[in-house]
Amino acid sequence: MKILFIHQNFPGQYKHLAPMLAARGHDCSALALKVTKPTNWQGVRVLPYALLKRTGQNLHPWLVDLDTKVTRAEACFKAARTLRDSGFTPDLILAHPGWGEAMFLKDVWPTARMALYCELYYLTGEEHLDFDPEFARQDSDLQTLRIRLKNLNNHLHFAHADAGLSPTRFQADTFPAEFRGKITICHDGIDTTQARPNANASLRVNGRDTLTRSDEVITFVNRNLEPMRGYHRFMRALPRLLKERPKAQILIVGGDEVSYGITPPNDKSWKQVFISEVRPEISDHDWTRVHFLGRLPYDQFLSLLQISRVHVYLTYPFVLSWSVLEAMSCEAAIVASDTAPVREVIRHGQDGRLIDFFDQEVLLEEICSLLEDKTERARLGRNARKTIKETYDLNSVCLPKQMQWLSKVMNGMTL
Repeated sequence: MKILFIHQNFPGQYKHLAPMLAARGHDCSALALKVTKPTNWQGVRVLPYALLKRTGQNLHPWLVDLDTKVTRAEACFKAARTLRDSGFTPDLILAHPGWGEAMFLKDVWPTARMALYCELYYLTGEEHLDFDPEFARQDSDLQTLRIRLKNLNNHLHFAHADAGLSPTRFQADTFPAEFRGKITICHDGIDTTQARPNANASLRVNGRDTLTRSDEVITFVNRNLEPMRGYHRFMRALPRLLKERPKAQILIVGGDEVSYGITPPNDKSWKQVFISEVRPEISDHDWTRVHFLGRLPYDQFLSLLQISRVHVYLTYPFVLSWSVLEAMSCEAAIVASDTAPVREVIRHGQDGRLIDFFDQEVLLEEICSLLEDKTERARLGRNARKTIKETYDLNSVCLPKQMQWLSKVMNGMTL
């Protein structure tokens, strides 16, 4: 079977599925922006394409997002047409539609089956758009209209899609009924042979101290440090946390950009905004125990999770992060926000502790309680890893289910 992958940052969520399909003898190709010449990645032929140069034009602000996606879709369409003219016709297109690239591919290959990675359909209810009152937009009615237009990209893709795959029920259930019926729930998968406990783990922090499991390490991870992932709630807990835990080492992982949500004011990063807010309440001595590590190579990231005594994960009702599942797989004791995507994975008191996203007092209590209770940390960690192995394990659960799903997609069934 000939398979074409489309992902803005290939391999992205296909990093396990694509090599497996190639290893099983399928002819796998990918169109990608981030390569400059044809290359081979684990058996997948990766072909470059480039965005077309655009002259400036006046657009309504609500249409800028769609304009960006159509620009990518046009470039990908032209690259696909060239690929078709060279003799390549895929039986199956696997695409992440989030950046628009796959919008016109069925116009190139009308007989190909198309299956989408359904990450999120943006919702406008109070529990989504205005979840955090601190960052609520001034005119929520107007923001509702803006979000409706943001979902045009989903509609333009689903008009031509044969099936969808979503990693969690929460994410799948954001889609309207006419889409939801095509979506199968299956996570990308956690490699529990890599993300596993390691009693001998250590991590050198900022080129100075080496921390191990004998240290009181509290970890917090975002792709980028921003409010949608609770960075502000965690930072505001630090002044008291550092005073109450004089031996604690705080390890914070994440970049300075914006992945989701609104941009910070005054050309600052959210990281700096909340450092500036809390720093006057923290002594110079205590501040030496707060370590911003940026983005870590994966082996160092796993070491960080393996030495963590308490791992804090906070999020709006949004896409669930891989990092919290990897932390669970490493048997970290988790304190997480009691929000819908997290409740799907963590049962309070069974494999983690859930707290109100906005309750800073309870956040501190739960962190300190677990730091004092080695037996409870170990119990939660064991249960957390058991949950991951039973439900999210890459090789025994997720990849087999994805392969079954693909078989059904190619046979005309989607559920």
